[in-house]
Amino acid sequence: ELWRTDTDLYKFIEQLFYHPLFKSFMISIITLNAIFLAVETDYKVRYESNFFLEVADLIILAIYTTEFLLNVYLDPIQYWKDGYKRFDAAVLFIAYLPYTIDRSDPKMHHTATVLKGFQALRVLKLIYYSSGMSILMAALGHTAKNVIYVLVLLFLLMFIFAILGHGLYGNPETGDPQNWGTLAAAFFTLFSLVTVDGWTDLQEELDNRKFYSSRTFTIVFILLGFFVFFNMFIGVVIMDIQEKLKAERHAALISKKHGILKRQQEEIEDVLSQTNEYKTFDEMVVDFKKTLLHSDPVVLEEFCCSLPFIDLYLTSLDRQDATIYKLQELYYEIVATLTTLLHETDTKSLQALQALKAKPSSPTGSPTTGDRNT
Repeated sequence: ELWRTDTDLYKFIEQLFYHPLFKSFMISIITLNAIFLAVETDYKVRYESNFFLEVADLIILAIYTTEFLLNVYLDPIQYWKDGYKRFDAAVLFIAYLPYTIDRSDPKMHHTATVLKGFQALRVLKLIYYSSGMSILMAALGHTAKNVIYVLVLLFLLMFIFAILGHGLYGNPETGDPQNWGTLAAAFFTLFSLVTVDGWTDLQEELDNRKFYSSRTFTIVFILLGFFVFFNMFIGVVIMDIQEKLKAERHAALISKKHGILKRQQEEIEDVLSQTNEYKTFDEMVVDFKKTLLHSDPVVLEEFCCSLPFIDLYLTSLDRQDATIYKLQELYYEIVATLTTLLHETDTKSLQALQALKAKPSSPTGSPTTGDRNT
């Protein structure tokens, strides 16, 4: 952008290309292209609507070409450094190949059909406009190294079991030569076992030949190959995707911070350009501080100083006050109840004491039987 002379045109195209509406428009075009490619698989529809489909394909191809030219114009150097964009350019080039041959020639019909089938790759352009799929594809690319290690370990496991299975069950006379007769057949059989696809039929053939120990062989390989290595493969991919998502969030946060700092610097430069009295921002701030008074009103932009927050805060305080008042009323009721119980207990005790004093004593001065019982 620094060496460009057409800065106004560049900014206009940049705003247009990165506008959300342009992204939505391209996603709609890609979806429409996928629908047309699916419709063209019906021979009757392709025969009856051939002209319409050809015109629609040309319009979509023109839109893809325009998007390609805009992308190259914005950053011609970085465009060719991106592997996905190079792939997108190759797919666009392949899309033009059917128009370079004579499709009316019966000899070129098969070639035209094959090239037409490759146009389905244009649907992959959707990955570029979907942030979720872009992150997923980038994470899958980063997992290639770890995935290769897992596949190598799985290959070694299959190699060991293939040789073992060929020795146990590959006898041409008493064994199962169709599935275990050669190393290639044993590998193919183990691939069926590791994907758990039709393993019951393979085991049934071994059982019919009286290889009952083969059940242990099959179970051990499925446990190691499917439940261990297959789940290990999934775990490696998920871990790398999570790391990629964390990196993307961190990068987005850093980009947002840089954007805020850049905007603040631009605002400061605009202020300095309007006032030619100051050379630096610090000089302007120092001079501004000298003009401040304690009675000057200050406009605050913090969230806690906004009117909605203050209204919400005062409403919360009112509810807290109402809760405290209710608790005080409950405390007063409890105190009143306890006081009433205390008065009733004192009254009953006083009455019992007066009853004891009012009872007559015996002639010998000793208490009566009732008094003793009391």
